[in-house]
Amino acid sequence: MEERLQKYLASCGIASRRKCEEYILQGKVKVNGKIVTELGTKIDIGKDIIEFENKAVKNNEEKIYILLNKPIGYVTTANDQFGRETVLDLVKVKERIVPVGRLDMYTSGALILTNDGDFVYKVTHPKHEIEKTYTVTLKGIISNKEVEKLRNGVKIDDYITKPAKVKILKTDTEKDISRLEITIHEGKNRQIRKMCESVGRKVLALHRSKIGTLEVKNLELGKWRYLKKEEVKKLVK
Repeated sequence: MEERLQKYLASCGIASRRKCEEYILQGKVKVNGKIVTELGTKIDIGKDIIEFENKAVKNNEEKIYILLNKPIGYVTTANDQFGRETVLDLVKVKERIVPVGRLDMYTSGALILTNDGDFVYKVTHPKHEIEKTYTVTLKGIISNKEVEKLRNGVKIDDYITKPAKVKILKTDTEKDISRLEITIHEGKNRQIRKMCESVGRKVLALHRSKIGTLEVKNLELGKWRYLKKEEVKKLVK
């Protein structure tokens, strides 16, 4: 059975299909002992020997899906070049898993990890429009005008954000803070922080409470659980 190399690597849980394409271009993948850098390469699954970073790649692992309530202070990567603690230090399983999307080091909350590359592609690709909900604590008392701007779309970098759902959860004049719930279906780098900065508000704390219908309110920070089959299906329906 023939299959494109990057799709096969993704199905083995190496990374998302897009990231696997980068690995191929970087010369990190071998087919039958030879480095392959062509993205159009097709392989015979039952015959060819595939290696990633000189380790054989096999697609016989059971697919697993994990929901982690990430604490602040952990980076969302498999390996960190600076030696910082990663989310994989919190989730110890025998399977080779990767994070689905990213949360920056100073953001806590819902993060999925899996060894299913096709699932990673479906959840992270913008066309699937999977909603992510965040609780955001801001410096100062936010105005209704600022909230409307966030709802309608603001300019971050060279991009106008899509309409977002924004709700004021709390304002505290004594502490001089506001707390919002913001739901988006995009995944730009540090998007929520940049959106709030665009209306002149500094983010004091950021927590992702939901991915689609998946919530972490009953999961302690630093703890994780396996997703049920129906939860996975509902996420990528």
